Amino acid sequence: MTTKPLFLLVTSLFISALCFGQAKGKNKDRKVTVTQVPAVIIIDSSKLKKPVLSITDKVKSSKKSDGLFTIYQDTATGTVQLYIKKDQLGKEYIYQSFSINGPTSLYLNQSMHRSNFVFKVQKAFDKLEFSRVNTSFYYDPQNPVSKSKDVDKPDAIFLVEKVSAEDSTGYLINADNLFISEKLDPIKPVTPPSFFSVASFNLGSLNPSKSKYHAIKSFPQNTDVVVDLAYDNPGAYVSGGSDITDPRYVRVTIQHSFIEMPKNDFKPRRDDPRIGYFSQQVTDQTSISPVPYKDIINRWNLKKKDPNAAISEPVEPIVFWIENTTPVEYRQAIMEAGLKWNAAFEKAGFKNAIQMKIMPDDADWDPADIRYNVIRWVSSANPPYGAIGPSFVNPQTGQILGADITVEWYAGSATPIIDELLNGGKVIGLNFPGMNTEQLANCTLASELKSQLMTGMTALEIADASPKELREMHREFLTYLIMHEMGHTLGLNHNMKASQMWSRKEINNKELTRQYGLTGSVMDYPAVNIALDKKLQGDYYTTLAGPYDEWAIEYGYTEFKPGEEEAGLKDILSRSTDPKLIFGNDGDDMRSPGKAIDPRVNVNDLTSDAIGYAEDRLKLVNSLMGKLVTKYSKPGQSYAELRARYNSLQTQRFNMIAAVSRYIGGVYVDRSFPDQKSGKKPFTPVSLADQKRAVTILSKYVFAPNAFAADAPVFAYLQLQRRGFSQPQNGEDYKVTNTVLNQQLNGALAHIMHPNTLGRITNSRFYGNQYSTADVMNDLTQAIFTADLKSNVNIYRQNLQTNYVKGLISIMEDKFQYDDIAKAAALHSLKKIKAQLAIAVSPNEETKAHRESLGFLISSALEPK
Repeated sequence: MTTKPLFLLVTSLFISALCFGQAKGKNKDRKVTVTQVPAVIIIDSSKLKKPVLSITDKVKSSKKSDGLFTIYQDTATGTVQLYIKKDQLGKEYIYQSFSINGPTSLYLNQSMHRSNFVFKVQKAFDKLEFSRVNTSFYYDPQNPVSKSKDVDKPDAIFLVEKVSAEDSTGYLINADNLFISEKLDPIKPVTPPSFFSVASFNLGSLNPSKSKYHAIKSFPQNTDVVVDLAYDNPGAYVSGGSDITDPRYVRVTIQHSFIEMPKNDFKPRRDDPRIGYFSQQVTDQTSISPVPYKDIINRWNLKKKDPNAAISEPVEPIVFWIENTTPVEYRQAIMEAGLKWNAAFEKAGFKNAIQMKIMPDDADWDPADIRYNVIRWVSSANPPYGAIGPSFVNPQTGQILGADITVEWYAGSATPIIDELLNGGKVIGLNFPGMNTEQLANCTLASELKSQLMTGMTALEIADASPKELREMHREFLTYLIMHEMGHTLGLNHNMKASQMWSRKEINNKELTRQYGLTGSVMDYPAVNIALDKKLQGDYYTTLAGPYDEWAIEYGYTEFKPGEEEAGLKDILSRSTDPKLIFGNDGDDMRSPGKAIDPRVNVNDLTSDAIGYAEDRLKLVNSLMGKLVTKYSKPGQSYAELRARYNSLQTQRFNMIAAVSRYIGGVYVDRSFPDQKSGKKPFTPVSLADQKRAVTILSKYVFAPNAFAADAPVFAYLQLQRRGFSQPQNGEDYKVTNTVLNQQLNGALAHIMHPNTLGRITNSRFYGNQYSTADVMNDLTQAIFTADLKSNVNIYRQNLQTNYVKGLISIMEDKFQYDDIAKAAALHSLKKIKAQLAIAVSPNEETKAHRESLGFLISSALEPK
């Protein structure tokens, strides 16, 4: 609709005019007098200057929160205005978001640290622009190339807002589009699901009109805005977990924190591939080095009170508060666990670097305040992790500004468990029928270490351990848990190689483990240490900072005198060849099939002989199976606990199978630099003897006809507890074949037959590997077929043999992922199996049917019509 001009009748104004003209003809000399008349004046109101409202007028009905940024919230409507001072324009600030409450399936639950970046605000005519600063590059100002530092790196302007009022010191803008939006933090998953993906819970669309502000706090160095974002999904067809009250209407609580750029003398410290810190990746665009990296580690700003003292207290210690949500009976153990990190800091020259305090029930501060580092206890409906220890940093320097640790209390277990967000990739390669690719990507989530602890508890309970022994295992676990998560808050990432420090004989020697730790680092995910012989039992978990942890803290936190840092860091790093300082993190680990190459960098393994330790654990699991029914058939309760114990043992078995399989086609990695003269090559293939040994273990405990015989007494008792109409759609009977096939395929063959593994087996032949792809498949074929060629084939083996044949066929027919060497080996194996089937004895109809099916599959593949 257009706006029409406003016509005004002006009656107070009269215009007098005499018009002189000569008329044509006889009247040409006649004078004409025009009498005064009222006049109509037309005025366009769009050209009228509107009255300018002052900032005082704009905020007269608002509550003011003064601090780093000044915020005004209207007391009637709840809308928010942001005041930007003129001297704040062009300055850089840090943004950090936190999820406070939301669906656990989307990792929006409490204390998840989310977006972290540097931003600035600039004025463009009558608007203010909010833009994200790119911190990924460095330019030496002495190099002329630095003049191009802004080329081909366009600004990311995430908000433009018109100035609504201004005064001599600043500008006022409406801030609802900034906070009640996803401009600062994309809440929903960025990548849409593919057409073929399994349907999952979805938030839907943000509804700003239903969203609101939850809390606004502004302090001198930070401004925090907590918002409740409302999401509508009227057509929701996935209901989500029990934590989702109504999938059509979901709220997510997010905290936006604007943080002042620290003003101190903090000096960034360079990252190094031989040690494991979280880091900020920076590329030097003016360097001609083959590795033009200026990556910097994340660490706290610790400074000595006495710079000249060998060991000094810090000017500002790292203080953690144990939140009052923590069970009272755990608080002392948590405090002691946190303080154990001080031993590592003493190696770096600091005394009492870590301080632990308990938050009183009448505390006048909020644990969500970023100025307080807290260890909190929560009980989520469907927690995606057991514990997590994130921190937030200044992206430009790596300085850690704050941290929180969240531990999940798992309802029904009375025991906290741990796991963090892991990077399980989507499985590619063989698509064995029945292979659960979702589990392959996520098998180490949530239940991973819960299963470890439950396995340990089960072993002790079945052995009639005393309550004191059970409490000791739990105490050691809790100590390890808190130390692990606190290590993350200190900047350390995982060290999945540290469990290799001791031999199988040394692992239960308490004189060693109480001095150095059970593993080289608390940053590993080790198997719980359970001795086959109870009389030889050592520590269950590591309970002190290990040699690697002390070394890493020394690298990250030692203060050097001017001009001595480079030499000092080089000296520290020169010790990376010490076996106790062995390191490999998540980028190197082999938890997912086909991922990475070094089998020593893994989760849920233990000792420098992980193959032998896995065999001991598989023996332990088998020995416990037959005792489960008696131990966990308890009066007055269902068989739910029995089923949970059995599943935990199955997870333990899966982890051991996975650990052993990684040695087949494995390559040991050494990251020492040439000047360290370690005597090791960067890549050394696993020996033929160890690869053969791994196949032998898998043959005996995974592929053999009697590999799962110990489980037989349990199957008839694995009953779910019914809750209303909660029985599964496919029936409540335990799916034995799925469980066993999961161990055989997902646990072992998915990795061995993966295109990455088979390709590495062939490529590593050029630098020492003696185990060819054909040899591997020959040994697997013998393990899977030979034992029952002259007898009945049980159900376990029928499924295994069928899926193995289908896998070989898929390799042979593959056009993209497998090389010709692997295809030739697969073809050779299929022909060998066909020849074996021709002379096999089939005593019963089931075995005959099975072998006829195999023959048909192979013939159809080898002789297509």
